[in-house]
Amino acid sequence: MRVLVACEFSGIVRDAFIRTGHQAMSCDLLQTEAPGPHYKGDVRDVLDYPWDLMIAHPPCTDLAVSGARHFSGKYLQGRQQASASFFMSLAKADIPRMALENPICIMSTLWRQPDQIIQPWMFGHGETKATCLWLKNLPPLIPENIVDGRESRIHRLPPSDDRWKLRSTTYRGIAEAMATQWGRLASAKSGAALRNSNVSRPSQQMR
Repeated sequence: MRVLVACEFSGIVRDAFIRTGHQAMSCDLLQTEAPGPHYKGDVRDVLDYPWDLMIAHPPCTDLAVSGARHFSGKYLQGRQQASASFFMSLAKADIPRMALENPICIMSTLWRQPDQIIQPWMFGHGETKATCLWLKNLPPLIPENIVDGRESRIHRLPPSDDRWKLRSTTYRGIAEAMATQWGRLASAKSGAALRNSNVSRPSQQMR
């Protein structure tokens, strides 16, 4: 399966799919932190390639409700509108299977409610960080390794130059679940067959 991991510099999701036998490429304005297939540039440059699946992590700085106190300034500067438009450009891409990931954010109001909300502790990490998934032709992720621990580590990170990177990096357990569970779909139905189909989206929220 040809997999595009949009807005990823860590290579964590990309490499999880590669390990399970798929052709995966990450894309970000930053260089990748892990050697591997990576396009350094605007993801919209490569959206028209015949991908079978896209996992997208559009920037959340101007969308996440955790920054609601700054919304008025972001709106006046047009930053929020630009971020929402970029999010929707990914959502409208002609790719048969898709998952868009963001924290709790205004896209639930501007567009639609997410299909699923997952937590790191469902996938082997004893922490909390509510993550929304908007899905197209994909089933909700099944928790594979529910563990104890509900530490809000990410939200308590001290100020640093890399704080935003640490907050945006995908947990490895979640990346592995995406690769193993969604990767199995490769043999179930080809991406080409899905391009003109209208498979209903499941709606499930897990908090």
